[in-house]
Amino acid sequence: MSTFTELPISLYLQTRLKSAEFVTPTEVQAAAIPHAALGKDIVATAQTGTGKTLAFLIPVMDKLLQQTDSKLGALVLVPTRELALQIGRQYEDLRGKKLPAAALLIGGTAERAQLKAIRAGAKLIIATPGRLEDLLGRKLIAVDGLKTLVLDEVDRMLDMGFIPAIRRIVASLPRSRQTLCFSATLEPSVAHLIHDYVRDPVRLSFGSTSKASELVKLTAYEVQADQKLSLLQRLLSSEDGRTLVFVRTRRATDRLAEKLKRQGMNVSVLHGDRSQSQRNQALQAFQHGKSRVLVATDVASRGIHVDEVAQVINYDLPAIPEDFIHRVGRTGRAGAKGSAVTFFSGMERSDLAKLERTLQLKMQRGKISGEELDREEQVKPVDVSSMVPMPVKPGARMMRLPGEVFQRYNG
Repeated sequence: MSTFTELPISLYLQTRLKSAEFVTPTEVQAAAIPHAALGKDIVATAQTGTGKTLAFLIPVMDKLLQQTDSKLGALVLVPTRELALQIGRQYEDLRGKKLPAAALLIGGTAERAQLKAIRAGAKLIIATPGRLEDLLGRKLIAVDGLKTLVLDEVDRMLDMGFIPAIRRIVASLPRSRQTLCFSATLEPSVAHLIHDYVRDPVRLSFGSTSKASELVKLTAYEVQADQKLSLLQRLLSSEDGRTLVFVRTRRATDRLAEKLKRQGMNVSVLHGDRSQSQRNQALQAFQHGKSRVLVATDVASRGIHVDEVAQVINYDLPAIPEDFIHRVGRTGRAGAKGSAVTFFSGMERSDLAKLERTLQLKMQRGKISGEELDREEQVKPVDVSSMVPMPVKPGARMMRLPGEVFQRYNG
């Protein structure tokens, strides 16, 4: 299939797609849209960056164009705010004047504005499970007219512990509906969940969902913890394009970003403790080039689309191997080449080897002399060996000290 005009969708959507410069459907779009247009349930797995959003959004919008009443017609359920916002922007770019604005129900933003969008006649809701379940529980949303349910990034929702909430949400929806499930991986636990929600689904799979794109060069550097910052700075100085740096924890993300800022770099920060406005500002600054570096936790490994990310740097190894694929998937998109660099310490050699075995990939080992890298200044430990214990009165409360200090203190 060469163009969207060959798909069974309305002339209006064909025109809107052309205006948005979408001409040729991706493989997953060309396969999924015809089945979805016929009202069939779909279970699809595909690598990140393959165009899954339009694969479900186009048939959903086409069905909403045919809807004659003003009821809610479709629900797209996603794991993160960023993914909801991305889908919302895609819908806004395509809807034109014939479809009302969508309602985004996500945490971190004002509930009143979200409810206003629903009351204004939204036929599409894009939501994260927590906020949606809360509003459904308070009976602020009517879902009796819903015709289509989309579960996007189902595997990620499982990882984030949303499955109980999803079960309660789906239980409140009409049974006579179309269900479209899209996932990067389809582990047995995910497959079992999906089986409960679909009827005689069309199953689609595109490429290996557990492998990085062949367009991404994978490199790993063994480096001591106190030399990671120096290596990161060297890699950043050698690349003029956008760099996405993944760190495991929220606190470590903030600390690393501050260190880079003190070096004069324009850095954005993205993690779960940031407010929604802060997260939006970080993504916009990164997208528009105001900051060349985005330091983030795995909240950014899915659901964000930033054009032309030149390199991804795994400052910390991911907690689970599958997250590596999603991190790396932020670069090398839409046929472009990319680079992904992973840091690991000597103690993490076995963890890296396990990751490579699990994902059936091999990273090229980068060569760099440890002496060439600067070490971060470390806080010197307090020498308590010469401290003289103070007399303690009977019944006085003692302060708990770290084990090593306590032993020295007591001789």
